Amino acid sequence: MLTGCAEPAGPAGRPPGDGAQADAQTRALPPVVDHVRTRDRVVFLTYDDGAERHPRVTALIRDRRLPVTLFLTDTVAGPAYADLARLRSVGASLQNHTLDHRSLRGLPYAGQRAEICGQQRKLRSRFGVRPHLFRPPHGRYDTTTLRAAADCGITAVVLWRVQVTGSGRGFTYTRGERRLHPGDIVSVTEPGRTEELLAEIEQRGLRVARLEDYL
Repeated sequence: MLTGCAEPAGPAGRPPGDGAQADAQTRALPPVVDHVRTRDRVVFLTYDDGAERHPRVTALIRDRRLPVTLFLTDTVAGPAYADLARLRSVGASLQNHTLDHRSLRGLPYAGQRAEICGQQRKLRSRFGVRPHLFRPPHGRYDTTTLRAAADCGITAVVLWRVQVTGSGRGFTYTRGERRLHPGDIVSVTEPGRTEELLAEIEQRGLRVARLEDYL
């Protein structure tokens, strides 16, 4: 199972009961993706909270209008929602990372649905957006997670093939060749390395694209 965050894997439905859980079981499950199949020479930058606390990173996003995707946990990002609104105004996409950053795998359906749907409501109330992408905390999920995500209106569960961690540790790859490829989803767990990552992307003849345009 892939791990992540600080580690290197229709509308919301009714609560379980009165046939709702059976409905969730038959609902199409969202795909789990770490790479997008495309001929375009693009990669996708994703951050799990925290980017707004790095002035140089927010300046990069603003100045270059980088189409990054921010997966937000309410209890972590909530105090910075005003800063996130400014990043959204220059092209950053705000997506779901649960209310409380609990590891979902193994939790009952009701608990997982509350974490995912609860953050859907928070983001809609605060920003007027209805996220359709979801990243489970630490990249840990099970079939129940996929059912709950589908019930909350999620259309894709997003992991990563490339991860950018602390200084000196280089880039890590969950599978495949150890270099950037077109279509790679990159999880930037150390936002301070964004400039280094952008240089690598340019060296490979790639560019940053908006993930939501491809999923």
